Amino acid sequence: MPDQTGQAISLIGLGHMGSPMAAQWLTAGVGVHGFDVAESARASLQEAGGTAYDSAVAAASATAICILMLPDSRIVDAVVSDLIAGDALRAGGIVIDMSSSEPMRSTENEQRLNALGVRFVDAPVSGGVRGVVAATLAIMVGGDAADVEEVRPLLEHLGAVTHVGRVGAGHAAKALNNLVSAAHLWMTSEAVLIAERFGIDRSTMVDVLNASTGRSVSSEVKWPKFILPGTFDSGFGAALLSKDARVAATLTHELGLPPLLGGQVAELWARAVGGMSPRADHTEIARWIEELYASDREEA
Repeated sequence: MPDQTGQAISLIGLGHMGSPMAAQWLTAGVGVHGFDVAESARASLQEAGGTAYDSAVAAASATAICILMLPDSRIVDAVVSDLIAGDALRAGGIVIDMSSSEPMRSTENEQRLNALGVRFVDAPVSGGVRGVVAATLAIMVGGDAADVEEVRPLLEHLGAVTHVGRVGAGHAAKALNNLVSAAHLWMTSEAVLIAERFGIDRSTMVDVLNASTGRSVSSEVKWPKFILPGTFDSGFGAALLSKDARVAATLTHELGLPPLLGGQVAELWARAVGGMSPRADHTEIARWIEELYASDREEA
């Protein structure tokens, strides 16, 4: 597809989220130069009209804007190290980390890159694959105000951009949002299943929550669309939500704050994910809690 905007980006990570993000940018006329460890992902980008490379260094060298969409901070740190060692980043260029990374490690990457004259912005997202496809992602951006405004038009092809503060603030806001989301889904699932044990129909209890103060996205969307029908296919993994909850709990510790409910939520999700398939959808937490209640009943 011709580059209608005159802008081009390098995208490292063409997976679950990165691939549809690349498609959105290509549709908007942004040139996409990408890399992923999976050959099939690289082939898909090429077929969609982007340019695929055999290494992150080669892809990042192609443009002044390098976007990272990777699983976690460990991989982000490793890729940044590779890009630095490979002299792939241009002085005056910018790296945008859209992964769900750890806030403190983002500030460390900012320092590493700034020393080379490269700017850094963190811009994690909320909304999943459906949000990418609909261009309705919530994008939480941390960084220098001028840098954020520079990349805002690019990010707005994917959704709504909110500048939340300095570098790392985007990742902090994302993790804390997902911690709240994890708590909502867990407690909603407990409430519905306890109600069922008492004799209240599941869908009736969901209706009660949605007509009352207990409503949330979990009761309004996740239970009706993915849990009650038994599809468990929201598109966001349980392991990823657990990881984000852990990041938020770790941030609490790093800031010297006492662990309260957030820490317990993170621990509960870690316990549950340990007993799930690695590819389990996060809405399967309702099934895990149901099975736990059933086993406790049998033991009693």
